[in-house]
Amino acid sequence: MNRLKKSIAYTLKNGLEQHQTELLIIQLIQAPNIPYAHKLFDLTPKKTVFLYNKLIQAYSSVNRSHECLTLYSQMCLNNCSPNEHSFIFLFPACAALSSLSHGQILHTRLLKSGFGLDCYALTALLDMYAKLLMLPSARKLFDEMRVRNVPTWNALISGYSRCGDMNEALELFKSMPEKNVVSWTSMISGYSQNGQFSRALDMFLEMENERGVKPNRVTIASVLPACASLGALEVGERIEAYARENGLFEDLYVSNSILEMHARCGKIEVAKKVFDEIGKRRNLCSWNSMIMALALHGKSIEALEYYDQMLHEGTVPDDVTFVGVLLACTHGGLVTEGQELFESMLRNYNINPKLEHYGCMVDLLGRAGALQEAYDLIKTMPMKPDVVVWGSLLGACSFHNNVELAEKAAQPLFELEPWNAGNYIILSNIYASLGRWDGVAKLRKMMKGGRITKAAGYSFLEEGGEMHKFLVEDKSHPRCDEIYEILHRVSTVMKLQEKLINFESELLMIMEQDI
Repeated sequence: MNRLKKSIAYTLKNGLEQHQTELLIIQLIQAPNIPYAHKLFDLTPKKTVFLYNKLIQAYSSVNRSHECLTLYSQMCLNNCSPNEHSFIFLFPACAALSSLSHGQILHTRLLKSGFGLDCYALTALLDMYAKLLMLPSARKLFDEMRVRNVPTWNALISGYSRCGDMNEALELFKSMPEKNVVSWTSMISGYSQNGQFSRALDMFLEMENERGVKPNRVTIASVLPACASLGALEVGERIEAYARENGLFEDLYVSNSILEMHARCGKIEVAKKVFDEIGKRRNLCSWNSMIMALALHGKSIEALEYYDQMLHEGTVPDDVTFVGVLLACTHGGLVTEGQELFESMLRNYNINPKLEHYGCMVDLLGRAGALQEAYDLIKTMPMKPDVVVWGSLLGACSFHNNVELAEKAAQPLFELEPWNAGNYIILSNIYASLGRWDGVAKLRKMMKGGRITKAAGYSFLEEGGEMHKFLVEDKSHPRCDEIYEILHRVSTVMKLQEKLINFESELLMIMEQDI
């Protein structure tokens, strides 16, 4: 850098040829020292489209999108016409700034400049529309393009995935003449982000059988949350081994995903080892994953200890952190600690409590038996309570047999999710426990009139690296006869075991009486 600065000083003093000045600017960009390069660029008498593009590209690479558009404006004022490369760097800047108006202006300029058939520029434009969720515009552009490359298809697939339209994304994916790792990753990520974890995992397993396609860090970071949500530990561990063997563990997104996978699959001790292995690379996401895992698995004191350690190391909590610590207090019955943490959100960190935090507090107070206090908190909330908040209160009322507040909690639940049979059943059970059979009959009549039925329960089972879904009394599985035969044997053994235990208890009582 010192040699570069000396060269620049010599340039300013004695002057250099245009190509020498351009070389110095490029070297400064590569150093990287973009501000210094920009200063030298400003002092350059002859500013070419090549130099403008280099500087726009440099700012784009460090997410300085405003500077990209400012340079474009200067380019136009200096009568320096942009070329197709200019638009390739400018459209991403518009997407990053969520500026549709600037993007549409650039779209018009692209067509007027005669570069409206350039595949790369049009792909950048399509990607901008997709990222701004302007899917009709993106699709229209896609259909009109005479030449498409793999990134063109990928951009539109990502757009549909981002909007949650995975059916359309899948249709495009199947129609692709050629796919690369980005194509597969877009689908896996889309399914995972839209909560279709089983489909995400299936897509990854299908990708593994595709020749010439190797998962990258984004693929791994996208599929591991699906493994975590499904409890697919066997597949997750295999993916982790691949990540480590290929040097992907050093990527923080990958290592955090591995941590999250072990944590959510109940492997807390393994998660701790991964957390320690991440070491100084840890970020807020790493801390949140550990705190949440400990909280959900009943290790409340440990969760709060990690929180204190996080603060000690200088990491500032966010709203997700507080969901974790409040859950820890809920599962540990730590009412006072929970109230103090809840109050510290706004006081110490300027974080306004969200619905999730109020839900945690209602659950915390409700489990502790402070039902009236929980109800009063709901009434003072600055936002409208959702089904989680009212559901927490109803669940607590069920545990403590408080029918008065249960009715108050159930009424908004009937309005918010009239299809949910669970709310009717909980209130019905409260009535039944108190001998209020008129209330039970009334609820049954309401359910029958509204054709409300309880949804069939289901579970996922991992076997041989694959996930299998089982519904109650489901017979669609190809090996259902074998499964039900084994279940029948297990049930028979359990009943015999129960009879044996009862017999031993009776025998023991007789022997004690004789003694």
